[in-house]
Order: sequence, then structure tokens, then C-alpha cells
Amino acid sequence: MEIRHLLAPPHSGITFKDSQKVLPSLVSIIPGMFYSRRNDRDWTIIFTSEGCLTLTGYQPDELTFNKVTSYGKLIHPEDQEMIWHIMQSMLKEKQPFELNYRITPRNGFEKWVREWGTGIFDPQGDLIALEGFIIDITDRKQAEMEIYRQSQRLQALRKIDMAITASFDLHLTLNILLEQITTHLNVDAADILLYNTTLNILEYSASRGFRTNALHYTRLQLGESFAGKAALSRQIIHIPDLIQSPGGLKQSNQINMEDFVTYFGVPLIAKGQVKGVLEIFQRNRQDIDSNWLEFLEALAGQAAIAIDNATLFVDLQRSNAELILAYDATLEGWAKALELRDRETEGHTQRVIEITLKLADMIKVEPDYIPQIRRGAMLHDIGKMGIPDAILFKPGPLTSEEWIIMRQHPVYAYDLLSPIVYLHAVLEIPYSHHEKWDGSGYPRCLIGDEIPLAARIFAAADVWDALTSDRPYRKAWSLNEAREYIHTQSGKHFDPLVVDAFVKLYP
Repeated sequence: MEIRHLLAPPHSGITFKDSQKVLPSLVSIIPGMFYSRRNDRDWTIIFTSEGCLTLTGYQPDELTFNKVTSYGKLIHPEDQEMIWHIMQSMLKEKQPFELNYRITPRNGFEKWVREWGTGIFDPQGDLIALEGFIIDITDRKQAEMEIYRQSQRLQALRKIDMAITASFDLHLTLNILLEQITTHLNVDAADILLYNTTLNILEYSASRGFRTNALHYTRLQLGESFAGKAALSRQIIHIPDLIQSPGGLKQSNQINMEDFVTYFGVPLIAKGQVKGVLEIFQRNRQDIDSNWLEFLEALAGQAAIAIDNATLFVDLQRSNAELILAYDATLEGWAKALELRDRETEGHTQRVIEITLKLADMIKVEPDYIPQIRRGAMLHDIGKMGIPDAILFKPGPLTSEEWIIMRQHPVYAYDLLSPIVYLHAVLEIPYSHHEKWDGSGYPRCLIGDEIPLAARIFAAADVWDALTSDRPYRKAWSLNEAREYIHTQSGKHFDPLVVDAFVKLYP
């Protein structure tokens, strides 16, 4: 049977023994409101404690109602349907009910209450009354909500921390930050202006919640507009009513289309330096408290840290790039010095670099390995700086003793380059490019895969360029002759895999 059917007026003459036994003197001193209501058209109050007036601001006879879930305007509209369904379900099962809901007392200040109630049934099982107790739990509910807000804010800070730690992509981090700001501070829009230390201006970087692109072209001097004043003073700028402070926002005319009412400009400071400004906008007035302001300052601190970390990373990348360029310029200088010393091999270094990189690409060498191969090829003959001119520039054949010295140039290369940590990865070619696949090379007689891949690739490129270039003691070979020689040395001088790639490169 539905509860709605159970709510028919009871038979006349019914008494409420339990209600009559309530001790008024005891009930009157207990905080909260005891009640007993008859199941009639208006659910007439049979009894209520003095707490009714304190809790609701209404006298008992003002709380008549014709539906279990509606005390006129007392119960919050959003909670009425919930109350009705719970009470209907529990009364159908003849079980007590417990409810938490909101009421709006006569003074208009919303309260949270908890109600414990039960149905009173006659011997036939018909509902004849409701009895219960209601207390004010506003303070407890507000404490719970504050704990929940604090928990959400801590989670927001944690999410921002993770974004800062996991990525140096400043744009991504700032967008996560703005998402957390607008959500957990409950604001309409926010943006971040970054401080350009070179130009001494604040520039737009990221935003969220705007209807237009009004701020996308912002460029402010320190002290200019609200944001510039916040950066210059290093203090939060709060404008409660933008209408009363015209001219403080120096952006495009589209800003007027945003209908903003309140403004916060928060300087972003890390390690004593201004990194930018966080701007917050509201389209309605907003009541703020100390917790809100503390959270705003915490978010601003996170934003400053994110900007500082990203700036440091970019600066480090720039420094590394400049250092690499300096290293490469130095290596190129060494290679040119070698060519100036040995005119007959002029242009050889650049040619073998190009051939080696083409072969590496065909063999599908890892991209990260390519720069080291290039540098190694550039310095392949750096060890010849240790060979006496009399041997290096001897017009005729070398003696066996002279060959012993000449074959030391890979060792000299190792001795020269190994103390330089940055060049450890490029040693493979200068030290091992005269090794042969069958183990007959020098200086270490390495066999097969014992020879570094870079050196195996370079060996074929080096021999090819030597054979196809004019030398004082012989004319250049034809391409067919050189190609045939490379092919016949597969598995002897050269790695068969490299030869296969070479044949495809020079068919």
C-alpha cells in the first residue's frame, strides 16, 4: 500500500497515549524540537516542544501543511522531494527514518537540520501520526563542508604539484593551474601575465573563462593598469567594483563585453623575483573570507614556482644548446686545422660525414645516435696530429717502422679525446675506424660486432671517398671500380650489413 493512501484521516476518537506521556518540563530544556503530528489533512501538530520557535522562528500553529515533505516555505525546495521519498519508503516498511536537510527559518538564514522520526500506527496498521525530533546541525555541517573544501583544495594543490613535477611545458602547467583556480575559488575567469625581463613588460600567457580574447594582446609596463601596479608593488590588488574604478584595466575594448564586476591582481613571486601576475575576475560580487584568500595566495605561489621551474628549464636548454654549438664549432675548427695541415685530403672530412650519415639513415640508426656519429666522423683523423710530418707527408711508400708509427694515430686520437667527458661518445670512429670485420685491422684487431657500429659504417664511407678521390700518388678510381671493391670486401674489411646498404645507396 502506498504511503499516499495511508495518509487518509484516521477514525474519530483515536487517542495518542505516547504523545501524552511526553514530559514537558524535560523536553523544554533539550536543544531541538520534539513534535507529534496527527495524520489529518493538515498534519495538525498535537505537540511540539519550545525548541520549535528557536529552531524555525515559527510558532507551532504556523507550521501546518498538507504534505509530509512541505512545511510551507520552511523546507528548502531542493530537499523536499528527497524527504518525501525517504519518508514514504521508511513508513511503508514501518521503519524509523533519519533525514538531513536544509530549512529557511523566518529570519531567512539557511540552517541544516537532522530529523529522527517514526510513524505511529493503529492495530490495523494504519498510520495515525508522526513523531520525531529535529536538531540544528548547521555548525557541524559547515565544519564538514569546510573540511571537504580544504580537502578539495589540497587535492588541487597536489594536482598542480604533479603537473609542475611531470612536465616542463609551461603552457600545459598554467592551463591546469587556471582550471584549478576557477573551479576551487569559484571564480568566473582568470588569466596569467608573464613578466618579460628583457622588455620589462607583462605579457599575456594563458586564460580561462573569458567570453572574448580581450586579454590576448596584453602588454603592460610595470605600474601600468591594475596588473602592472600589483607587479610593481608586489601586493595583491583588489577592486570590489570595477564600475567605480574605470580605466584600471588597460586592455582591448572587448573587456567591456565581459561584464566583470570584481577584480584581483596577484603578483607571482619566486625567489624574490616577480615572475608575472595572476588576474581573477568575477561577474558578480563575491563574499570572501580568510580561507579563500589563503588559498588564492597558495595557488599564486604554485604558479610562481611553475613559471620559475619552466624558466630555469628553458634557460638550461638554451645554455646546453649554446654549449653544444660551441663544442661543434671547436670540433669543426680542429677538422679544418687537420685539412690545412694535409692539403691532399681537403674536403675529405665533409664528404665522408655526408656519406656516413646517409648510410646510418639507411641502416636506421637511432636518431639520438646520429649527432655522435657526425662528430666522430668529423674527428676521425684527429690522431694524425701526433704523427711526425716526415712520415705523414712522405712522398713515397712508408717503411715497416714508419707504418707502425702511422698506425698509432687511432691510439693518439683516443689519448687526445678520452679526457674530455663530452667527447666520450664520439671516440668510436676516431679510435676504431681502421678495424676490419675479419679482425685484421688495427689498433686492437677487433672482430665483427666487437667493432662499434659507427666505426663500421664510417669505414666503408672513408674507403669509398679515398678510392674515388685524386691523390698525388694515383688517380681516382671509377665509381664502378670503387663499388666493386667495396662489394668484394664484404665480410672481410666491411660489415656485410653496411655493404648491403652501401650497394643500395650507390647502385
